[in-house]
Amino acid sequence: MTARQQAASWLIGFVVFIALLIVLGDILLPFVAGMAIAYFLDPACDKLESIGCSRIVATSLITFVFFAILVAVFMLLIPLVSAQIINFIERVPVYFAALREKSILIMGLVESRLADEQMRQLEGIFASASKQVLAYAAGVANHLIGGIGSFFSLLSLAVITPVVTFYLLRDWDRIVAKVDNMLPRDRVEMIREQAALIDETLAGFARGQALVCILLGIFYAVGLSLVGLDFGLVVGFLTGLISFIPYFGMLFGFAAGMGIAIAQFGELVPVLLVAAVFGTGQVVEGNFLTPKLVGDRVGLHAVWIIFALLAGGSLFGFLGVMIAVPLMAVIGVLIRFLLNHYMNSPMYLARTKPSSDETLNEEIK
Repeated sequence: MTARQQAASWLIGFVVFIALLIVLGDILLPFVAGMAIAYFLDPACDKLESIGCSRIVATSLITFVFFAILVAVFMLLIPLVSAQIINFIERVPVYFAALREKSILIMGLVESRLADEQMRQLEGIFASASKQVLAYAAGVANHLIGGIGSFFSLLSLAVITPVVTFYLLRDWDRIVAKVDNMLPRDRVEMIREQAALIDETLAGFARGQALVCILLGIFYAVGLSLVGLDFGLVVGFLTGLISFIPYFGMLFGFAAGMGIAIAQFGELVPVLLVAAVFGTGQVVEGNFLTPKLVGDRVGLHAVWIIFALLAGGSLFGFLGVMIAVPLMAVIGVLIRFLLNHYMNSPMYLARTKPSSDETLNEEIK
């Protein structure tokens, strides 16, 4: 097979992959979730095998413990979170009224320093920007919720995902060996090397970032609750969960927390304490959690991660969010591989033929 035929085959495969995502998006969700969980748990299963457990025993134990912990966490958190969400919905009008009163005071101060024309321009800019941001956020949120909001999707996630996880985890090593046997023998070492880099990238992001999000969620939830912020548990936990989107998670939590704090407290000190919780969280994440748990293994710039997650969520809903980073990791590794080959190829290293004067100078030297 020529290089052109290989490129055409990869292009056709990519088009078929995108078509399957579009047509079978809702059906694929529990299978992709099960595959992600199996990938996440495979090292623990290998560890149990290394100390003498059979693969089936290790798989059964790991799968049961993981989903038992997941169910227990949901059973504990759902009553607390649902109660806070209901209370928040009931208090939204009160918060808006308080924020409106305080914003009127601030706008009065601003208006006293600006001319009428400048004030109208400022109001128009804010109104236009807020409408665009809210419309985009609502569209992405509706797409995400629509991907997991139906009864069938929730039922399939609850029932099919554990089954898929069990069977994939049990046969993970055999699947990897089978795929390895299908690789072209003349390129097998090169493909294995790139696959190892992809695995390192995914492991660095998926396993490391998951721990970072959980620890941040606990920190923000406890910190905001101790400060006395209304719905601090919900705001803090959600901030931690969406912290896998660089910067966006913290900005979302900070905006929500500060908005509630300004509406709730009539003094400056509690508002500053809420800001201090988010500031401390950022310092802890940037200097301790992310360097220790994720490090430099990801190899993906924050901008690309944000783009991949937003594009995946906008195009394919929750399924797109799940596959966005793995797909971007694969593309990133392949691009670095191609760039490395280009930098070592004659196309990059070739020099123009030296002139007779340059040749004479070299001979004199």
